[in-house]
Amino acid sequence: MILILLGAPGVGKGTQGVLISKEYNIPQISTGDILRKEVKEQTELGKKAKAYMDKGELVPDDIIIDMMEKRIKQEDCKNGFILDGFPRTTAQAKAFDEMLQKNGLNLDKVLLIDVPEEEIISRLTGRRVCESCGAVYHIKYNPPKEDGVCDKCGGKLIQRDDDKEEVVRNRLEVYKKSTMPLIYYYKNSGKLVVVDGMGEIEEIFERVKEVLK
Repeated sequence: MILILLGAPGVGKGTQGVLISKEYNIPQISTGDILRKEVKEQTELGKKAKAYMDKGELVPDDIIIDMMEKRIKQEDCKNGFILDGFPRTTAQAKAFDEMLQKNGLNLDKVLLIDVPEEEIISRLTGRRVCESCGAVYHIKYNPPKEDGVCDKCGGKLIQRDDDKEEVVRNRLEVYKKSTMPLIYYYKNSGKLVVVDGMGEIEEIFERVKEVLK
């Protein structure tokens, strides 16, 4: 089973990806992880990618696709895999489709986890992190016993800069601009399934399993 997870920041893609991976025994592949691994191991592809990263530029699609191809040929991918954070553009999606075809593989489903924008803003802006031990809280869903103080170590809870409202709204705008064309692309190919991302983690996962039957 080959799956792609789509959804705005804060919809819970990562969490659902972990659950899908466990349930169906397929690895969750993140391009960020592959990139870091190739760079760390100083492979040919890693060196090429690092040259762009060092200049603060995006790593070109063909390098990313080559890394992907290398990764999906590994033993743990023989039953399939889930992609999270890739493809990001229609050009990447087309290149990925071609690469799968070349390897005799086929994309099964693209799961779009859908959560209303105001709910995403509430989820992300309510997040608080302990600056000492890194524990994560939420002022509404998982508040600390004492306001602003970490239950675990007594450290101070802070709001990360990328969780501030204006930054969150900006991240959502960027997401919409870049991902909307991708959503239409997969919708047209008949692969897209929208999953309601509201409710408890387990409830959402039940919906995901329904779709994957």
